Amino acid sequence: MLAIVDYGRGNLWSVQNGFAQVGAQVQISGDPEVVRRADAVIFPGVGAFRDCMQNLLASGLDQALHEVMQAGKPVLAICVGMQALLSESEEFGLTLGLGIFEGQVRRFPDMLLASTTRLKVPHMGWNQLQQQRACPLLAGIPDGAFAYFVHSYYAVPTDAAVVVATTDYGVEFASVLWRDNLYATQFHPEKSQHWGLRILQNFFVLSQGTGAR
Repeated sequence: MLAIVDYGRGNLWSVQNGFAQVGAQVQISGDPEVVRRADAVIFPGVGAFRDCMQNLLASGLDQALHEVMQAGKPVLAICVGMQALLSESEEFGLTLGLGIFEGQVRRFPDMLLASTTRLKVPHMGWNQLQQQRACPLLAGIPDGAFAYFVHSYYAVPTDAAVVVATTDYGVEFASVLWRDNLYATQFHPEKSQHWGLRILQNFFVLSQGTGAR
C-alpha cells in the first residue's frame, strides 16, 4: 500500500490523481500508524515551511516519517515536502526541519536576473531539469526535460552528492535529491504532464521492488 501523508497542507488530490493515472492506488492519511504500515510513502507539500513542520510535529507524523525512512521504505517528497527534509529554513526566521538531509532552505534573491531580464519570485512555471547523475526516479526522463515549479524557496543541501538534478532560475538550485530509498523533487511531478507522470510511474515501480526501467 502507498500512503500520501496528510498533515493539513498539500495538494493531496492532484497527487492521488497523478498516481491513479499510472495505475497506482494510494491512500491519503494523517494517521501516523497508517504511514508506518505503508509499503511506500509520498510526502507532498505546498504553502509555508513553518506551517508544514508545526503540523507534522503536532500530529506525530514527523516521527512516523523518520521511522519509514530508517526502515528503508521508498519515500517521495514533493515541493515543501522536499524542503522539510533539510535541517532548517530561513522562511519566517529560522525554522527547524526534519534534518534528514543536512542543509538550509533559502529564499530566492529579490533581484534575480536571466541575462538582462528580471525574474519574478515566486518561481512559477515550466523549467528544465539538468541531470547531474543517473537516478532510478529519473529513468527514461531525458536531460533537459521540463517540469512545473511553484516556489519562492529552494534547498541547499550540505552534501552535493545527494543532488541528482539542478535547475537554473537566476541561481542554480537542487531540483531533485536522492539518497538510498529517499527521493525528493522541488517541482510538482503531478502537474508536470508526460514526464511528471513518468516520474510517478517510476516511483510506483520502485515501491514494488522491481526497479524503474
